[in-house]
Amino acid sequence: MSAHAFATAGLDACPYWPVFGPPQVMFVRGQGTELWDDQGGRYLDFLCGLAVTSLGHSHPVVAEAIAEQSRTLLHVSNFFANPVATETAIAIDELLGGGGQVFFCNSGAEANENALGLARKMTGRQKVVSVAGGWHGRTAACLAVTDGEKYEAGARRAGLPLSAKVPFNDAAAMERMVDDSTAAVIVEPVQGLTGARDCSTEFLQAARRACTRTGAALIFDEVQCGVGRSGSFTAAEAFGVTPDIITMAKGLASGFPIGAMIATSALTSGLKIGDLGSTFGGGPVACAAALATLDVIEGEGLLLNVLQVSGYLRAGATRLGVSEVRGRGLLLGLQMPRPAAEVQNALFGERVLVGTASDPTTVRLLPPLSFSVGEADLLLDAMARVLA
Repeated sequence: MSAHAFATAGLDACPYWPVFGPPQVMFVRGQGTELWDDQGGRYLDFLCGLAVTSLGHSHPVVAEAIAEQSRTLLHVSNFFANPVATETAIAIDELLGGGGQVFFCNSGAEANENALGLARKMTGRQKVVSVAGGWHGRTAACLAVTDGEKYEAGARRAGLPLSAKVPFNDAAAMERMVDDSTAAVIVEPVQGLTGARDCSTEFLQAARRACTRTGAALIFDEVQCGVGRSGSFTAAEAFGVTPDIITMAKGLASGFPIGAMIATSALTSGLKIGDLGSTFGGGPVACAAALATLDVIEGEGLLLNVLQVSGYLRAGATRLGVSEVRGRGLLLGLQMPRPAAEVQNALFGERVLVGTASDPTTVRLLPPLSFSVGEADLLLDAMARVLA
């Protein structure tokens, strides 16, 4: 179908699989926190494609890095080295304190899948412990550690054992459930899908102690809460707890698909050539976008900005009558006095984009790390009109 025919027929003519629900609008352009639809309507985006466009839409530094790299080298596969992947891996490792090993892939699910596989291979065990309310992706192994019957059903169909689920923030249960048969504990330091629930430091410390005691690997799934969104480069740093593996994706390249798994050398030392692989992982263009994103986060002081604007948003939401603000940094869950879906739809009518969560009373905010106080005021003003 030609572009003109498609535009005439409308969104219903698109041959997508019907698994996402009918789209409300077609966006054709974005800049910073603003999006424009195909009718010229302008929207404020405080969802960021589910925490992906971490610098806002089409940040000029990232756009130029992608354009320049695409003119230079698009792909060579992992049979050969490329300088931008090497530079990006070094930059990530340095931001994590050094001494780790970086594996590039294409998504958060792929990063988590490989993290679980690495833990099982290196420990020779199968049991995984995860946390109630956790979300880790849609591949088979990730579904097996994600909470929720409809997700676990996918793992059962694949014949994979389900993880043991620890109640959220129950440190004593974590200590009990991790034993000598456990390969890994996987946890989101700040849960995304449930509505930005941040784990307690005590709970994460209990997970660290249990893994150290039993030889299990501690995996922090930072696909949503990492890369600056929690106010430090990693949520691990914000909590002061060091895992054995960290996974990243979403905001790492400001909208360009990439995933990364960073593990300690103690876990990777036994790997052999061919144990892991990814055709597109570490591709030059994706790594150029990631490297540019890291440069902007550091160069523009965005980690401090996240903390400052987060505090401003929290105070403003509380003044509007929001009963509780969960989460850290710019991954926030606002407890609404009425169903969150109603608030989301009303804000959409104001051309303001926010998210919801599995908790039906939670509005989820995932604005760019460059979110300003002025933009926060625009969001708070729209929320005031909706809640009134």
